[in-house]
Amino acid sequence: MRIGMPLTKFLYEEQRRCPDCTGNFTDLFSDLARGAKIISRDVNMAGLINILGSAELTNVQGEDVQKLDLIANNALVSTMEHGGHLAAMASEEEADIIPIPDEFPKGDYILLFDPLDGSSNIDVNVSVGTIFSILKKKTSGENAELSDFLQPGSEQVCAGYFLYGSSTMLVYTTGRGVHGFTLDPSVGEFLLSHEDIKTPEQGTIYSLNESNSNKWHDSTYKFIRKAKERGCKARYVGSLVADFHRNLLKGGVFLYPADKESCAGKLRLLYEANPMAFIIEQAGGSASNGTMNIMDIQPEGLHQRTPLIIGSKSDVEEAVECCRAEAAVGQAVL
Repeated sequence: MRIGMPLTKFLYEEQRRCPDCTGNFTDLFSDLARGAKIISRDVNMAGLINILGSAELTNVQGEDVQKLDLIANNALVSTMEHGGHLAAMASEEEADIIPIPDEFPKGDYILLFDPLDGSSNIDVNVSVGTIFSILKKKTSGENAELSDFLQPGSEQVCAGYFLYGSSTMLVYTTGRGVHGFTLDPSVGEFLLSHEDIKTPEQGTIYSLNESNSNKWHDSTYKFIRKAKERGCKARYVGSLVADFHRNLLKGGVFLYPADKESCAGKLRLLYEANPMAFIIEQAGGSASNGTMNIMDIQPEGLHQRTPLIIGSKSDVEEAVECCRAEAAVGQAVL
């Protein structure tokens, strides 16, 4: 067991196991962790330095932008743009690709992120988080193109999230298991606290916004009824990172289904669904849009949305079966 090992040392150990690794990814990830520490500090200080509430702006998703959304977005961009490891970035908060300024060197990685998931909850001190996905640039030439971002989730080289709650945690995967690190504020370092996380095969928790039940398709009703019949409990924070993290550790399923008003779903494929799907599959779980695995979807746009069913494998399979049964009789699915 390597519990208590600093993130930097852990990354270098992992790097030594990969004969083709150059160290660029390790340095990139260290920069990312530094950006998260800045966001963690600002989240913890938000109530004292007047950065709570709305920025009176609307983002590309049509959502109100919180002051902390802007602060978190700027923190990540300014931390990541100069390291020489990225070809370009994309943020849930910005409409277009974020290029690397000409004065900085460019690398071979693509970074996509949701800078502050659940930020509408920050005023009431509910856990929020940063979600990220890392891809390798596929096109030739120094500058990244849109096609470099529109890769299926199966092409991710790394995905993870930072959770800002009672403690600040990092959970990530590079395809060799899922590991969790907790920030020790006394030394300013992420320390290994959860090695090789595995999610239970079946959980006892379901997480979804039941206030939307008047818009649900029959498949959603059927699955929730079956979950309740076997004694599952409802747990829903309203912050994807917080709900996912709980279910990852304890077992359960998170759903944000398509409904009668939003046939394409609500969550973003590139910034939320793909990275969480990579994590859950590496932990032994599953992720689907109701008809196919999330990471098999070919993206068509930077801000494409998708329905999401994610969590313990048995629970996801049961939900997908409800979708198939409904589709078989010619109705819309979850």
